[in-house]
Amino acid sequence: MSTIPFQQAKLVELYCLEPVFFASRELSDTYYTEGVIGNYALTYALGRVNSPYRLQGEATGRPTYKEDFQPIAQDFYILPASPIGRVTFRFERFNALSDAYWYAMTNNRVATAREDLPLQRQGKKPSSFRPSNFPQTGRLRMIERRNKFQTLVFGNHQLPNYIRLGKFMSKVKVNVLNEFPVTLLPEGEYQSQHYLNAADLPQQIETLAFDLISIPPAPIIKNLRFRGAAWQVGQMIVPAGLHFCGRENSNE
Repeated sequence: MSTIPFQQAKLVELYCLEPVFFASRELSDTYYTEGVIGNYALTYALGRVNSPYRLQGEATGRPTYKEDFQPIAQDFYILPASPIGRVTFRFERFNALSDAYWYAMTNNRVATAREDLPLQRQGKKPSSFRPSNFPQTGRLRMIERRNKFQTLVFGNHQLPNYIRLGKFMSKVKVNVLNEFPVTLLPEGEYQSQHYLNAADLPQQIETLAFDLISIPPAPIIKNLRFRGAAWQVGQMIVPAGLHFCGRENSNE
């Protein structure tokens, strides 16, 4: 039987005051944002943990979610935010090409160092012609302003009125709609309507059916039907034992 690490949970609404962008999918030169906000991004945005502004050395090779979330995992957890109603999007073009007098398209980037051109003609590889992972032209599909999302925040914590989300640090209003006690339900078969992080599911439950949204850093599950213990928050039901990177921890 699972225990309850959280005595209460807040039902929270997120109201987008500016377009929000995440690189959920990349197709050619178009970068798509899915209509969901991941709980790892929300944990950083709410100020529960911090990440360095610039990663260097070995830190650039892998994410540090497990290390970042471990200190707070015993008294804080948040679900991925699901949309309230139909999500609307907007497309924008971006162009970060050089406005220099001379430039040339190279390996996935624009080179602006004209003095490197003679080296290229000699069959050499100028340093400024190296490939880059920073796109310089393309289109963005962004979550339009005025969209609303809903999530559950477990634990007794004061939340900020506003947060910044996404690659462009877009402004989002945080509204606490209600507070509920968390009740443990015995093992059985349940249906959860909330979005869930696949990496945070407890190992003890048996998943029977679900829909999957494949986005980084971990897939999001919705419409989960499962067998096992559950937490009831108001009329909402989620699997008991949700924990940051919980599925990975159980495999250690």
